[in-house]
Amino acid sequence: MKILVLNGPNLNMLGIRKPEIYGIDTLDAINTYLKKKFPDLDLEFFQSNTEGEVINKLHFAHKSYQGVVINPGAWSHYSLALRDAVESCILPVIEVHLSNIASREEFRHISVISPVAEGTISGFGRYSYVLALQAMVDRLSKKEK
Repeated sequence: MKILVLNGPNLNMLGIRKPEIYGIDTLDAINTYLKKKFPDLDLEFFQSNTEGEVINKLHFAHKSYQGVVINPGAWSHYSLALRDAVESCILPVIEVHLSNIASREEFRHISVISPVAEGTISGFGRYSYVLALQAMVDRLSKKEK
């Protein structure tokens, strides 16, 4: 299975930005952890602070991947363009967040992405990605049967 793991704005600053909220792992460390945790998956990682680049990845994901795990970062709360791209993606998309967005500032409580994603996992740090990938594998395995 080939799965795209997309990360949005400021996630390149993991390990530096607010470690008390996002943890001490860098994005590269999380990616390495995921590769080791899922050696049988073909994982590709992409991070951008440019919304259009992430949207373009979603538009063409069906040509190379079977599913998408996305941490949209702050775009979760207001990007209708990203929401539309997730909604139009013909692949299953699972939304992840390192922190528990429901327990943070009020503006973070609502995700415009969640209603169009297969599901949302938040609050478990880097393990949020593990849970999302496990859910994706389960989802894709059932689809193949």
